[in-house]
Amino acid sequence: MKLNKKVLALIVLGGMVVSSHSMAGTASALDLANTCAGCHGIDGNSKGPAIPSIAEMSAEYFTEAMKGYKSDEPAKNTVMTRIAKGYSDAEIDLMAGYFAKQTMVRQKQDFDATQAKAGAKLHKKYCEKCHEDGGRSAEDDSGILAGQWAPYLHYTMADYIAGDRQMPKKMKKKVKKALKADPKAMEKLIHYYGSQK
Repeated sequence: MKLNKKVLALIVLGGMVVSSHSMAGTASALDLANTCAGCHGIDGNSKGPAIPSIAEMSAEYFTEAMKGYKSDEPAKNTVMTRIAKGYSDAEIDLMAGYFAKQTMVRQKQDFDATQAKAGAKLHKKYCEKCHEDGGRSAEDDSGILAGQWAPYLHYTMADYIAGDRQMPKKMKKKVKKALKADPKAMEKLIHYYGSQK
């Protein structure tokens, strides 16, 4: 019986050693998130005006975007299409959970108050249904617009309108209607989002 206890103890100890070694090969959510810090900032708050903040982004939206980049959607030939291919789906899920728990710091930037006021009306009419709470909501399938860098929003909308970035069908209809009603609608909306603190 003593021999069996020793054998059992060795088996348990061996299992713990093997388990700890296999766990050591798995990066933590923080380790994975830190690989994004060079561009998106520490805790997902970008300091570069052409790069979005990803803090507080819903896990669902983050995962959908990263998996889209892995398959060359929503935008082709961007640095993100190359970077995303280096992560497994499980790693993307870990990063998504990490960034969803961070707090977005809205960027202090210049804006035109008159255009921002017009943009608020346009947002309410065309965008609020998906980008709730004035573009602050991080719910499900829409990104945070309020406080996002204006140059990033300009580049992204230009890509959407040119067809270089895939626009969701419901967004495409709204953008088309907004631009038909006001050809400067996107500019006004960007001033509105940039005005939010």
